[in-house]
Amino acid sequence: MTNKQIDFDSTSFINDLHTSVNLIPQAEEAGSSLASREIKRLYLVGCGAPYYMFRVIAYWANLMTDGIEINNLYPTELLQLKDTLNEKTAVIFGSHSGKTSETVQAAKFLQSKPCPSIAVTEFSDSPLAKHIQEVLAYSTTKQGYFSSYIIAQMVVSAFLQKTAKDWRIHEDLKISLSNFPAALADAKEKSMTTAFSHAADLQDEKILYIIGTGPMYSTAYVFAVCFLMEMQHLHAHPVNAKDFFHGPFEIVDASTPLILLLGEGTNRTEAERVRQFCNRHTGGCITYDVKEFAMPGIHPEIRPMVAPFILDAALTNLVERLAILRGHPMDTRRYMGKVDY
Repeated sequence: MTNKQIDFDSTSFINDLHTSVNLIPQAEEAGSSLASREIKRLYLVGCGAPYYMFRVIAYWANLMTDGIEINNLYPTELLQLKDTLNEKTAVIFGSHSGKTSETVQAAKFLQSKPCPSIAVTEFSDSPLAKHIQEVLAYSTTKQGYFSSYIIAQMVVSAFLQKTAKDWRIHEDLKISLSNFPAALADAKEKSMTTAFSHAADLQDEKILYIIGTGPMYSTAYVFAVCFLMEMQHLHAHPVNAKDFFHGPFEIVDASTPLILLLGEGTNRTEAERVRQFCNRHTGGCITYDVKEFAMPGIHPEIRPMVAPFILDAALTNLVERLAILRGHPMDTRRYMGKVDY
């Protein structure tokens, strides 16, 4: 079993994202429609991976525009809001299954409010979809995380194109999102050998620390929590590089398993600082640097925006190989979907 290889079919991977790419015009129309209603505030709502996917979108929207409030929230946080849930606020929900109980509850709660709502989800007849005004459903796919990003990013971009004078990247982003599946496949294919080597080195570790910052912290979180903790029952902890020198670095020595994620543009300096420290004091750390990936078809200005997802594709190789080496299938669960919680 330990010698088993993971076959990667680039064409099948890209085809699995075909529906979400085809939804780009509909997502663009949905975002433009929100702008025509003079919406002043967007709330991006989800749990787990959808929350952190929305976090990336909100990060770049807030960094590059002024005058529009864009926040990502957990569903329970939405339930606590009062004055802002008015006709000038729109809410975008994310849930792959459409069954996430907290997200469904928040959508149901919102029905009594004047806010327009959009759901990005797999199926249009899910429990979540029943409470939403407009559903953007990408249908059956193994790539729900990337599918939801393509659609949600286009909704937000189309909205900002109409409402924020400093959001000038919409057309380049639209073309890049159409090419995004191929860029993901390229990153996954090009990182396979390296990820297999890393998996062999890490298979017996009892805890892993994943370091990222800015939008790349979302990838660190998703990999640590959704991949390693949920799918491998491994102790893992995401660390923000901005906080690394304010406590976490005290536990680091040559035996500490660290995976450092480096993006492009803003926040790279903090990650580079962590790498330099590790090189001086611990002999180095495992590094995934998005600059090493070609990202074919992605506009240069859009590269930093999609970088967290490009590294997510590369890291998927690592966890898939760990699953084989550890004899722990990725669909193994103790509690999720099996007990009441």
